[in-house]
Amino acid sequence: MLGFGLVLLSSIFFCIQNVVVRILFAEQTVLGLGTTGGFVAPTLHNSFLLLLLRMLPAVPLMALLATWLYPPIWHEIRKLSKRSQRQALGHALAGGGLMFAYLGLLYVSIGLIATAIALTLFFTFPIFTALLSWRFLKQKPTALQWGIMTCILLGSILTIPPQQWTGDGGYWGAVLGIASGMAYATYTINAQKSFNYMHPLTYTWASFALTLWFAALCLIIWPIDNLSELRWTPLWIGSIISGIVTFIGHILYNLGIRSIGATAAAMIGSTNPALTVVLAWVAIQEALGSLQLLGVSIVTASVASLSRSR
Repeated sequence: MLGFGLVLLSSIFFCIQNVVVRILFAEQTVLGLGTTGGFVAPTLHNSFLLLLLRMLPAVPLMALLATWLYPPIWHEIRKLSKRSQRQALGHALAGGGLMFAYLGLLYVSIGLIATAIALTLFFTFPIFTALLSWRFLKQKPTALQWGIMTCILLGSILTIPPQQWTGDGGYWGAVLGIASGMAYATYTINAQKSFNYMHPLTYTWASFALTLWFAALCLIIWPIDNLSELRWTPLWIGSIISGIVTFIGHILYNLGIRSIGATAAAMIGSTNPALTVVLAWVAIQEALGSLQLLGVSIVTASVASLSRSR
């Protein structure tokens, strides 16, 4: 029971960090106490900034965790510079680029549409994971898995409000939510292949560090105008909360996997869309229609079934 509780808590922390991003991007009524948020516009440019601020505390905290759980990590990191480790280095760089891509796209999606809808669209990633596994890992989906993936797609369509099909800006939020799921699916396939060359914690820390580096590089190449006019205090508070929540969530998830295994952990993790609906409703009074709630429920149940069938 302890392992299940740890993974469930990690899912809650995952939802919290995305609600925090929603508040940073759009003004919300928080816990019914008052209105706050909307500190930056929901653009790809600003998502780079939030990623940078989020990873600044998360990367050193993750380094401490990795050092405790897997002391040889720094020896493996140094080995990546050797010519014989070019393939491992390629997987590490790809992992960082894909993590940067899926987080950046998800951030913008959360800023443009309801948090629960963005997360539900992101959780279409098992469809793309199955297709990529078939293509690159020769793991052909079964008929049952194809049926479950069809349900995931149907549920995702139901989560999109009718007015957002008219091209008023929400359309792009939906597209980017699905694109973030595609990027995450590619990240997981790359991760599975990389584990032939490096420890999972080495790959994870490298992904975090490279995401920080890529975010900083993008802001150097494409600097934000009028930085002095940004509301830095709430941005730093929100980003530090997000970074700490990310760190704690990874600790809990890793401990949960060690206790109950990856398959059971993935099944519990599939409750993220439903948890996000509840958390967004409680924290920022973000209401969803009946069809959207049905869509979230279908996706949650389908992802859990897909995890069970794998």
